[in-house]
Amino acid sequence: MAAKDELGRRGEDTAVEYLEREHGMVVLARNWRCRDGELDIVATDPERRLIVCEVKTRSGTGYGEPAEAVTPRKVRRIRGLARAWMAAHQVGWTEVRFDVVAVLAPPGGATTLTHYPAAF
Repeated sequence: MAAKDELGRRGEDTAVEYLEREHGMVVLARNWRCRDGELDIVATDPERRLIVCEVKTRSGTGYGEPAEAVTPRKVRRIRGLARAWMAAHQVGWTEVRFDVVAVLAPPGGATTLTHYPAAF
């Protein structure tokens, strides 16, 4: 596995552990794919809201903070992917929230996580 892929997987693992432990979320899907792309995490929270979570992981801030990688174009794509996920899983969610989890994992340093609920 390439170093970038491994970093991303570690970031997603960290995000899932955090969302489950700190917010009582239940993960419904990880790395859900369709022809238009991939959703990192699809979960439900204790209030039964559907949470679509984009995880951005970086090893440093030389190219900016991880959350800065969630561009307007990416937001549009994630919203479309969420519609596709909901169409494929006919549950009838009444509320959908889009979160971002930013993970900073420097080599040899402490990993930090910042959660942005309702980021877009």
